[in-house]
Amino acid sequence: MNLKQVFIFSVLLVSMISCSQGNVKKRVLPFIGNFDIEYKLVDGIEVTDTIFPKVPFFQFRNEKGEQITSNDLKGKVWIADFFFTSCQTICPTMTTNLKRLNKETEDIKDHIQFISFTIDPNRDSPETLKRYKNHYGIESKNWTFLTGDEEKTHLLGIENFQIFAGRDDESQGGYAHSGAFTLVDKEGFVRGVYLGTDTKQVDQLQKDLRLLLNEEYGVFGSK
Repeated sequence: MNLKQVFIFSVLLVSMISCSQGNVKKRVLPFIGNFDIEYKLVDGIEVTDTIFPKVPFFQFRNEKGEQITSNDLKGKVWIADFFFTSCQTICPTMTTNLKRLNKETEDIKDHIQFISFTIDPNRDSPETLKRYKNHYGIESKNWTFLTGDEEKTHLLGIENFQIFAGRDDESQGGYAHSGAFTLVDKEGFVRGVYLGTDTKQVDQLQKDLRLLLNEEYGVFGSK
């Protein structure tokens, strides 16, 4: 089993575990990620609590060259992917599918934020990201493309967004990454990971996104 297969297996395992763990507050979607178990006394009885990590603070530059932090994107549900503009394998399909999802969710656009992180920041400057965005005809105000420190970007994908990303000399373009889209709630918890090259999984992402907004935030779109 190679590194990418191990990573995918780990994500699936954590997903199954997260579904089986009890949470104090009922949620419509599971929490996903490497969790900790906290032990504490309640009325003299030891109880356990499952603590899932939140996406930490991050800072990047967008396609306009502006400094963007995670605080600027607060208050919305995020849909994130990791890509690079010179990728000729899965990235074009991912971007096309994400563009479709973005268009199909215009009725709830005020409540969601699309984020595309480049894993090749040395070549993907803000200007390059802007050209890429224009090439795909992406005009949405709730979709930002971000570039920053390479190592931090890769760690953010692996440790927090549950997406494999890293250098790989044997892969086309010199990088390897999973073609996943990650759903993050308003509190910064990962709530779903979907294969961005698979139409059915992208459709499921939209269903889960709407379910999350409806049931946990009281947001109802027109669809």
